[in-house]
Amino acid sequence: MRRYWYRRILIMVVVFCIAVGGGYYLIDSKKQMFRQEVSASTSDETMVIPGGMPIGIYLETEGVMVLGTGEITGIDGMKHEPSAHKVKAGDYITAINHQKIKDKSELMEAVKLLDGDEVILDIHRKDEDIEIKTQAVKFDADEYKLGIWVRDNAQGLGTVTFLDAKSRFGALGHGIHDIDTNELLDISGGTLYTTSIKDIQKGEDGIPGGMEGIIIYNNYNVLGSITRNSEAGIFGTIDRIDALFSDQTPVSTAAKEEIKEGPAIIRCAVEGKVKEYEVEITGVDLGTSEVNKGIILKVTDEKLLEVTGGIVQGMSGSPILQDGKIVGAVTHVFVNNPTKGYGIFIENMLKQ
Repeated sequence: MRRYWYRRILIMVVVFCIAVGGGYYLIDSKKQMFRQEVSASTSDETMVIPGGMPIGIYLETEGVMVLGTGEITGIDGMKHEPSAHKVKAGDYITAINHQKIKDKSELMEAVKLLDGDEVILDIHRKDEDIEIKTQAVKFDADEYKLGIWVRDNAQGLGTVTFLDAKSRFGALGHGIHDIDTNELLDISGGTLYTTSIKDIQKGEDGIPGGMEGIIIYNNYNVLGSITRNSEAGIFGTIDRIDALFSDQTPVSTAAKEEIKEGPAIIRCAVEGKVKEYEVEITGVDLGTSEVNKGIILKVTDEKLLEVTGGIVQGMSGSPILQDGKIVGAVTHVFVNNPTKGYGIFIENMLKQ
């Protein structure tokens, strides 16, 4: 009888050890799997899908951008310039007489409804908000003018650089500036559209070339939204990934210290579909003061030189790859030598 109880106790001890040991093994296994998942997730943060496809861009400014001021001939027959030396090119008008405005049409409507010449403008200038008092000029029986030239949107063509795992994109590699003031546009938002290349003007010494595209601004052609315009490019999210990225194979991104002088490739669609073209990285400036001019490159691909003459407007954002990694994007062309240009480090775009 005693042996029977010993045997039962021994069996219970063995079962307990197996259960505890097995449980520990399962817990440890789960921990290992979790570490692997975290490691994979960390690695995924440096993986992106390279672009090279043309995109249509539509930006809306934060308020109405001032381009300049001008003279008005009033109902009295005299010339007036009521807003001179008060508002400046690059200012954003966000309200008139404390009535918020979002675009040019709302500003025109607010001016149309003025019942006196005293006007208060809410202005966003650089990083501060100020109020400016000005005079509206009566030029008709019931109409006033402020004598301010304004703009409320911008359109253009560029190239998408990358898409990350959260459907966020980066494009252009440089910011969009106003054509008249050269100020970086302060945007409230924007939209990304599909586009196709219609024609290419080859670059020549002293004359930058350009890509001409067809952009139809309707809901059917919307690809996604633009949320940020910075000196490192435009950024936002893409909703119709399959409509833009036919190849969704991710590649690693390179730190700027990994980039070296020598052969590389760029991706762009100057021949109607995305192709890879040979370039030479001739300089890497790790300490550059300009965020989008850390890489100097030269086009060496004979086919690309035949089609475009080198780097042309619209190619900004074309991803640069070296040793299988995306290292940056094309940003600028040398005006006096279209075979050469600048690029931005990919890490500078990812920081945005």
